[in-house]
Amino acid sequence: MKLSILDQAPITKGNTAAGALIKAEELAVLGDELGYERMWMAEHHGTSAYASSAPEITAAHLAAKTKNIRIGTGGVMMMHYSPLKLAEVFKTLSAFAPGRIDFGMGRAPGGDQFSIYALSEGRPPMVHNMYEKFDTALQLINDEVPENELYNRTIATPSNIVLPESWLLGSSGNSAVEAGRRGAGYSFAQFFNGQLSKPILDAYKNNFEPSAFMEKPEITVSYMVTAADTKEEAEFEAKPQDIWRLQFMKGRSGQLLTPEEAQDFPLTEMDRIKIHEGRKLHLVGSAKEVAAQLQDEQIKYGFDEAMICSIPHSQQARLNVYKLLAKELF
Repeated sequence: MKLSILDQAPITKGNTAAGALIKAEELAVLGDELGYERMWMAEHHGTSAYASSAPEITAAHLAAKTKNIRIGTGGVMMMHYSPLKLAEVFKTLSAFAPGRIDFGMGRAPGGDQFSIYALSEGRPPMVHNMYEKFDTALQLINDEVPENELYNRTIATPSNIVLPESWLLGSSGNSAVEAGRRGAGYSFAQFFNGQLSKPILDAYKNNFEPSAFMEKPEITVSYMVTAADTKEEAEFEAKPQDIWRLQFMKGRSGQLLTPEEAQDFPLTEMDRIKIHEGRKLHLVGSAKEVAAQLQDEQIKYGFDEAMICSIPHSQQARLNVYKLLAKELF
C-alpha cells in the first residue's frame, strides 16, 4: 500500500507555532527516508491549534529539504485566491522541484467567518464559482489561454515547467465527479466526517477523463491515526485528540492537551459514547491493528493510497507512528 502524510503543523499544549513548523520539516525528512509517497500541508486560519496557514510557503521549504517525496498542499483553500496567483505559485514550486509538486485544492474556507472576511478584505467571499476557478488555474498552469475573459489576456509565469499533479479535495462526495471530469486526482478526507463510500469513489473513476496533469484516476483517503507498539499506548496518546474533537463539536476549540492531562479530563457517559463512535474518524491501536484496518479499508473501497494525519503530543511519538506504519505496510 502507498502511504502519504497529511500535516496541519499542530501546536500541542506547551509548544510553539514556530516549533510546529520545524516539526513539519522533521516529519518531511523522515517521510522521505522511509519511502512515503507524498506529504501535504493543510491550510488553517484563525486558530491557535495549527500553524499551517500558508501551506504553499511551507511546501517550498519542505521541497528544498527533501529529495524524493512529493510535496504539496492538502489543500490550498481556493476561495481566498486568484487563479492567476495559484498558477504562478505552483508553477514556481514545480520549477524548483520538477516532478515532485502536487497542486491540491479545496473548496472549504479553512477558518471561521472572521478569517474568511479578513482574507477577502471585507468583501463577500466568492463561493459560487469554485470549479470554474479550478478550471482557470489548471489552464494557466498548462500555459493555455483561459476561457474566462478576466484571465485570457495575461500569462502565468514561469512558463514551460514540468506540470504538477492536480488534486481536488472532498469530504462528502460532491467533488468526486468534478475531479474526474477534469482529470485530477481525488483526495477524500475520511477523518473529517467518516462518510467514505464505494459509490463516491466509483463515481470519480467512472467520470475520469485523462488530462495533461494525470493519465489515470488516482485516489487518496486521509485518516487520523494514532498507532503505537501496543493498543494501550495508542489509547494513551490518542485521548487528547479525542477530547479536542469533542470540544470542537461544542464550539470550544483550542490546543491539544498533554496525554497526562487528558487522562484526568472529566467525560460524561455521552462523551464516551461519542469517542467510541468517532473511531471511524480516528483509527487507534497497535501498528499491526491499524495497518490491518487500512488494508481492509483499501480492499473495501478501492482507493490507491492512504494519507496519514497523526497528532500525538510529543514529536517522538508522532514520528514513531509513521515509522511503525512504514514497517508494517512497506
